[in-house]
Amino acid sequence: MTAKAVVFDIGNVLIEWQPERFFDRHIGAERRRRLFAEADLHGANDKVDSGASLAETIADLAARTPHLADEIRMWHEHWIDIAGPEIPRSVRLMRALRRRGVPVMALSNFGIETFRLAQARYPFLDEFDQRFISGHLGVIKPAEEIYRIVERDCGHAPHDLLFTDDRRDNVTAAAARGWNVHLFDGAAGLAQALVAHELLPEEETE
Repeated sequence: MTAKAVVFDIGNVLIEWQPERFFDRHIGAERRRRLFAEADLHGANDKVDSGASLAETIADLAARTPHLADEIRMWHEHWIDIAGPEIPRSVRLMRALRRRGVPVMALSNFGIETFRLAQARYPFLDEFDQRFISGHLGVIKPAEEIYRIVERDCGHAPHDLLFTDDRRDNVTAAAARGWNVHLFDGAAGLAQALVAHELLPEEETE
């Protein structure tokens, strides 16, 4: 069965998301390893993606980890530099689908503030037919509720959706609800999946 609409994750599908790489470049790998071992920055990011304030969440973590406060505050002060660059071929695929009239949606773990920052730098984030952003919904992937929200509001049955995400737990949760899924490991693989689902001809996938 072929899909009729495509649901994109954003981080590491359309925009690179490699915080460790950013901190390696700015404070060195050794200090970064200590930072991530002693301060739960990814946990803090999950709170932000669930709707918490970026500034307040990072300030609280810095206050609780004062010996790493300067490094922790970089997550807030330089967030937009952590998020990127865009993945050009993935963006081209998204736009090719839209030109074909294929409904294109975003389902992404993203904070309210951080998504606004990303929109300002990456205008293609305003090109989706629908967006399901965790910070606004108050629930993050792979919680079942966020997939139910998409099904309720998108106008398509689960078996009509093709969902691509770089995290196995996220695609597994979608597959359990009857969605078609593609575990993203590069734009070339996504292009093949779109061709296989007859959503794009091969000549429009470069």
